[in-house]
Amino acid sequence: MRKHNLSFVDIETTGLDVLRHEIIQIGCVIVAPNMEVVEEFELKIKPEHIQNADKTALKVNKYNEEDWAFAYTLPEAMKILSNKVKDCIMVGQNVSFDSAFLEYNFLKTKVENTFHYHKLDTISMAWEKFHGDETFEHFSLREMCKYFGIINENVHTGLSDARATFELYKKLLSL
Repeated sequence: MRKHNLSFVDIETTGLDVLRHEIIQIGCVIVAPNMEVVEEFELKIKPEHIQNADKTALKVNKYNEEDWAFAYTLPEAMKILSNKVKDCIMVGQNVSFDSAFLEYNFLKTKVENTFHYHKLDTISMAWEKFHGDETFEHFSLREMCKYFGIINENVHTGLSDARATFELYKKLLSL
């Protein structure tokens, strides 16, 4: 695992149901084993079934039609992601959520999922470090960033949350 790049991934969706809702944004920070950033990118994806969206989700992730006017189609975005993350270990804050949506959409678009099969979750790391500390009610990215003084300028946007997850990962490793 030590020779693989890490890919800090955050997605934004039109809701929480992988079968009903869509990915509308993917943020990614690719980091070499020495923790140097190799590349950062963000992909906006044009939703095909916006009528199925959860209105709260759209508000939280700041979706508006105008900002997504030149967004990628889902197959285009999944091909770009696949090409960029080959053999990377996916790291995320609640990685199972992002991974489930991505895996479903790789299958749906018939684009190869090139991520390495290992995944790392910063919530699991935080739980291991702080499960006995009753000052933590949640292990959300927001609460962890607040605790460690990590500034996340554009909360609930793919790239900003991916960057914050990378910073959180470094803080958790140093404990």
